[in-house]
Amino acid sequence: MTDKLSQLKTMTDVVADTGDIEAIRRFTPLDATTNPSLLLKAAALPHYQDILLAAKARAGREGGSNREQLAASCDYFAVAVGTEILSIVPGRVSTEVDARLSFDRHGTIERAKRIIGLYEKAGISRERILIKTASTWEGISAALELEREGIQCNLTLLFGFPQAQACADAGVFLISPFVGRILDWYKAHTDLQVKSGDDDPGVQSVKRIYNYYKQHHYTTVVMGASFRNCGEIEALAGCDRLTISPALLEELEGDEGPLPRKLDPNHANSGDAKTVLDEATFRLEVNEDAMATEKLAEGIRNFIADQRRLETLVSEL
Repeated sequence: MTDKLSQLKTMTDVVADTGDIEAIRRFTPLDATTNPSLLLKAAALPHYQDILLAAKARAGREGGSNREQLAASCDYFAVAVGTEILSIVPGRVSTEVDARLSFDRHGTIERAKRIIGLYEKAGISRERILIKTASTWEGISAALELEREGIQCNLTLLFGFPQAQACADAGVFLISPFVGRILDWYKAHTDLQVKSGDDDPGVQSVKRIYNYYKQHHYTTVVMGASFRNCGEIEALAGCDRLTISPALLEELEGDEGPLPRKLDPNHANSGDAKTVLDEATFRLEVNEDAMATEKLAEGIRNFIADQRRLETLVSEL
């Protein structure tokens, strides 16, 4: 019997949740995804020091205020990391818009176009890039326009079912529903006991979204993210895509037990009627879900904090 990672790759597209080039080379994923936290970790690695210095120098040559140069430096660094990743993976890389724009539709659109332009100047076609933004109403609205212009998007920090409904109706290419962070919330706020992956509320959330999309013939890709353990991953075997950290990829690679398929588009069965949400209904329904509201806000704050740490690192070079 082959290892579980190899078995998983036969039914699910595996994405590396890292900016670590050596880890990406080792595990040969289809795609890779980055975010401000992962870029901050990458910036601390010796491999990236020259890339970071080059990004700062390029921004300095272009001029502008100190704030503008820091923002440009971080965009150049993100694109440089993404370009290197694309020399290894056969598919796409996700690059995130500054999380401080999570509630700014116009700002998100402009920043996304800037990032795509930088990739295109580097010789990378937009078909290999996914622009990441938070699954706020503004982020989803920005993605709607970007998709119409041929810029495909990855909607992240997705915790609640209304976010998934709105993303599908906006026609976004891919969503990243978070699994582990949902479990974190339930552990902190309830006496929930999780005995298996199927009991995990994060797993249950992704399964609900997956079945809703398949039954109602949405083409948006479901990519489970933010895993705390391999049990969560195994419970979602067969999902369109799963983005997995190097530590969990290594654990799967070292396990030669059987891995049964749990999700299959041919057997999708959703009890949720197809519903198109307007802005007021979306905001109300997300607000009614304390977990989704709190984890979305927390996720945005944390990404902003890591973006600022990255800017501080650049400024001190």
